[in-house]
Amino acid sequence: MISAIEERRSVRQYTDRPVPRELVQQVLQAGILAPSAGNRQPWKFLVLGEKAKTELLAAMQRGLQQELDDPMLGDSAQTVQNARHTLSIMQAAPVLVLIHYPAGRPLTEPLDAAGRVREICDMQSIGAAIENMALQATALGLGSLWIGHTFWAHRALQAWLGRPGELCAVLALGWPAKNSPPRPRKDFDDVVEWLD
Repeated sequence: MISAIEERRSVRQYTDRPVPRELVQQVLQAGILAPSAGNRQPWKFLVLGEKAKTELLAAMQRGLQQELDDPMLGDSAQTVQNARHTLSIMQAAPVLVLIHYPAGRPLTEPLDAAGRVREICDMQSIGAAIENMALQATALGLGSLWIGHTFWAHRALQAWLGRPGELCAVLALGWPAKNSPPRPRKDFDDVVEWLD
């Protein structure tokens, strides 16, 4: 397992080679096996076919423009530009998996302390599921990209999705077009502190 951790990269360039359904299923199974708070397993994985992918990308394009015209997330012009680059990566990726949080409350809805704690625990669980999938993809020779830029098209994507809950992330999958070197990491001593 440590080799998959060391070899995992955020892949932003894919070949057009199709990914066999059975490999996608193995990636999804790894997500299903992730630990979750209270064993709630608060995720739903939506694998997009070509029609759904085309619709999602169009909704994201509309949503990014809406965020520029009528910001929900404050001054987001630079982030929207970054999200437009991510959109082009999503277009090229052979497989897109939406990570949906069915129990998620609307982004703008306030939560009491107990609801906030539950949401934090569920988000940690969903993060574990996404990481499991990214590691399994690596072990299978696939590349993946954990995408959060969808939040800058949130309103349009939620409307397109048309179901209760929140879209948390997208996982792009495909065969890497090139090998990327590892990105720098902070030194061990900079991030680890031993408390007595």
